[in-house]
Amino acid sequence: MSCGGLTARDPMIERLSDLLARVGHGDQRAFAELFAATRSKLRKTARPIAPVSADLDDLLQDAYLKIWKHAASFDPARSSPITWMCAIVRNTAIDAVRLKQMPLADFDEALSVAEISESEDAFDYDFVQPIAARAIQRLPDQRRQLLSRAYLDGESRSMLAERFGVPVGTIKTWLRRTVVSLREECLACTPGVVAPQPHR
Repeated sequence: MSCGGLTARDPMIERLSDLLARVGHGDQRAFAELFAATRSKLRKTARPIAPVSADLDDLLQDAYLKIWKHAASFDPARSSPITWMCAIVRNTAIDAVRLKQMPLADFDEALSVAEISESEDAFDYDFVQPIAARAIQRLPDQRRQLLSRAYLDGESRSMLAERFGVPVGTIKTWLRRTVVSLREECLACTPGVVAPQPHR
């Protein structure tokens, strides 16, 4: 099942395929760029399936850890990169639903929700890549380390809380604010895109 209708000649596919290939060789910067470029799409993929009580950030962390570990097995001849990543996110969300023992009727209804069209989140990835890389490099060392340990090493929120000596809620807030700030910086530098204003 596809998350979008892109063709093999689409530059977006080529860009994401290149990032996945680099991630498959352990390139952490490529993974950071892949995360910044696809987080919004994958979050929208997971939201209709995940239980209401599920922490989407934790679910996405699990999914991106799987993407990191299995990137080398991605075959562009079999599927587009976004379809491959969406499948991992959907399977991770489905597993979360089953663990929560969500009623079957609700589960089936969640799976029937139409997927998000790729055109809604079209990015110029060649343009965004250096912006995302610069934004990540400008983060304080602690925040870069936090992102790396959460999304590359797969450390849980409780493990991160113990490591940084702060409550779990603070870790969640730090991660959310850091990711949002990176996204807003990328959007602010993208022609024709207005960065969302923070909620008051």
